Amino acid sequence: MALTLAASFTAVSGDLTSYDPRVPAGAQAAVVSAPVGGGTVVLLHTKGLLPNREYGAHAHVNPCGALPADSGPHFQHVQGGATDPAFANPRNEIWLDFTTDSTGRGTSYTRVDWQFGERRPRSVVLHEEHTHTDPGHAGTAGARLACINVPF
Repeated sequence: MALTLAASFTAVSGDLTSYDPRVPAGAQAAVVSAPVGGGTVVLLHTKGLLPNREYGAHAHVNPCGALPADSGPHFQHVQGGATDPAFANPRNEIWLDFTTDSTGRGTSYTRVDWQFGERRPRSVVLHEEHTHTDPGHAGTAGARLACINVPF
């Protein structure tokens, strides 16, 4: 269920669509997005995941679907190469990597120096590992484990 807390502040929470046992059934996520001072802040909070585990997380261009690939590529403010560090980086994409605590909860946030225009991401995808930054691998974080639709 999406909640609009102010004209430009959006929050969504609910069950994650799980594609892999590394995101147990019933795991949940909450995502909050708000424009702040010419930029955008995005917060991710999860619960019900495996304890003491690293996950990658990114905003994706399409909504979640039946298959992990349905969410499409990462949302990029300036569109470019999927693994080119000039485009696949935490200044041009929404990266929300986190590590869960001993109870399976995790929290992450990011701030980028731009705001969404008419083109907006539609989901947040959890990946199997933290995001790589090296050339040829930049922006990759392994398999897509789960997804939640977000009306950014």
